[in-house]
Amino acid sequence: MSFRIVIPARYGAQRLPGKPLRPLAGRTLIEHVWRRASEAGAEEVVVATDDARIAEAVRGFGGSVEMTAPELPSGTDRCAAVAVARGWDEDEVVVNLQGDEPLMPPRVLRQVAELLATDAAAGIATLCVPIAGMADLLDPNVVKVVSREDGGALYFSRAPIPWDRDAGSGGAALVLGTQPSHRGACRHLGLYAYRVGVLLQLTATPPCELEQIEKLEQLRALHAGVRIRVETAREPVGQGVDTPEDLLRVEALLVARER
Repeated sequence: MSFRIVIPARYGAQRLPGKPLRPLAGRTLIEHVWRRASEAGAEEVVVATDDARIAEAVRGFGGSVEMTAPELPSGTDRCAAVAVARGWDEDEVVVNLQGDEPLMPPRVLRQVAELLATDAAAGIATLCVPIAGMADLLDPNVVKVVSREDGGALYFSRAPIPWDRDAGSGGAALVLGTQPSHRGACRHLGLYAYRVGVLLQLTATPPCELEQIEKLEQLRALHAGVRIRVETAREPVGQGVDTPEDLLRVEALLVARER
């Protein structure tokens, strides 16, 4: 199976400026992410950035870079720009790996690519894990997904879905101490594989109302009728890096692995 990986990398992260170039266990963050991607068996791994400092660092450790326009609004748009610049065929599979995932297992990257490659009706594939508890179910920063029996996504939401009606009703149930069950709830992982043709279609389509309300880009695809195939990740996915505290935690994990 042939697939590509694109790693969007931006210098100006609000909570951690210069994030891709932050030192982490003897290497930069972006090098760790690139190394995980390079172990997945992809035909090509490309870092997409608009920053010359990141490009120089990537070339320094032997990585491939595509410079993208600074005004592009998202990592998905950067992936699409790379596909156009490199002339990838519309049927090619491309995995969008966020540039702050240094603990992403290579096996999981290959899993999401294979999932899309084996589902001819799907334009996108993504992964999930079971919700661990009520705190995650109720946390709007934890995106939930519900799927059909055939693995096609029904909906993604920041709200707690599915909601156990019989265990209580809304906030009143929590006040009374009768907590609903998190049975059947799944946490969506922000890892996607796209067919290039669908990727280009979506980045040329304006956001739909549901996407604007939930602030979830994948709802644009569902609204447009694109089948999104969902599967449970076959291996635990490590923590990403958003804050200085995350950087310290991930560094401790990487150092422990090397001992």
